[in-house]
Amino acid sequence: MGAYAALTPVVSKIFCSSSQAVLMVRRRPPTVNGGGFVVTDRDQRVVFSVDGCGIIGASGQLIVRDGDGTAILFIHKKGGVVQVLSINNWWKGYLMDYGEPSKLVFSLQDPKPVLCMNGDVRVTVEPKGRKRHWDYEVIGSFSQRACTVRSRAGHVVAQIGVKGMLAGKDFYHVVVQPGYDQAFVVGVIAILDNIHGESTRC
Repeated sequence: MGAYAALTPVVSKIFCSSSQAVLMVRRRPPTVNGGGFVVTDRDQRVVFSVDGCGIIGASGQLIVRDGDGTAILFIHKKGGVVQVLSINNWWKGYLMDYGEPSKLVFSLQDPKPVLCMNGDVRVTVEPKGRKRHWDYEVIGSFSQRACTVRSRAGHVVAQIGVKGMLAGKDFYHVVVQPGYDQAFVVGVIAILDNIHGESTRC
């Protein structure tokens, strides 16, 4: 039995694989399809898609869909006075149930650049444990397509990079390690895309 068997999915076990998954991300033109991006597998089958402001019509909101187009995650940026005073921007990811956000499954903290020059993007899986403040972190540069999602224990979860003649900011790959939830990884990428003002922003 491999190490992946002990991992707990964040979204659903149906998005976990016993083998390494190589996903390709292609950004959609905002003027044609409202922006966002599409994720395909090795066989060029659509496995996920992400809708942003151009489709939803509201900033700071994202929807992750599976290959059939069913909404599986609703993500939004937290607002309010408390958020304004915080040194971090907070994002919340919810499972979708019958088209509506239901259970909170993860929170992502993004340090505000003006206040924290070298802060790390960190993710906490719900429910929070008493002795931990985060479960995953993003290291490297998403804007350069050279970053890694890593667990608190230091294990590589997913790597984002570019390869091939057509690769670049509009077309890049994500390698997800065995056992990890691919839908969760795509949700994190969707937030990183929005943070950096890319395809999911208006």
